Amino acid sequence: MSRIHLTRPGFLIREMSEAHWPEVAQIYKQGIDTGFATFEKEIPSYEQWNRNHNSSCRLVALRDDMVVGWAALSPVSGRCVYGGVAEVSVYVAEKARGLSIGKLLMAELITASEIEGMWTLQSGIFPENTASIKLHEKTGFRYLGKRERIGQLDGIWKDNLLFERRSEIVGIN
Repeated sequence: MSRIHLTRPGFLIREMSEAHWPEVAQIYKQGIDTGFATFEKEIPSYEQWNRNHNSSCRLVALRDDMVVGWAALSPVSGRCVYGGVAEVSVYVAEKARGLSIGKLLMAELITASEIEGMWTLQSGIFPENTASIKLHEKTGFRYLGKRERIGQLDGIWKDNLLFERRSEIVGIN
């Protein structure tokens, strides 16, 4: 996918590399610290993160050569029939929230996923994460339903709202 995309003045979306990991990990930690972005409690090593994410469709948003956001896809299953279905992760640095970076990343992630032949993107979002819910709604995801008390975070049962987006290109709509 080696594309570089100038999204608007001052922002650049490009393919994530291992060299970006220290900044990506810090942004991930900021998401973890909110208590409503992920069930994760600790930043994984790059090797763990790398194993759990697709090798393509990994993006960073840069502003003045600094990573201010990232997006990536994870497989939902190891079964071949789900090869075109992926789970979305989009994280924006605290200092860059409210600048539409999430929307820029999501738009490029959708394009990249369709180039890779993905037909369904899905997300599980905590109900408290209103920014993520709005992002998904604005970028063509539809609400499917709620998984109640799907997991615990700090001993508290959490719900997860399910969203999905079907590719308009891959031809299954």
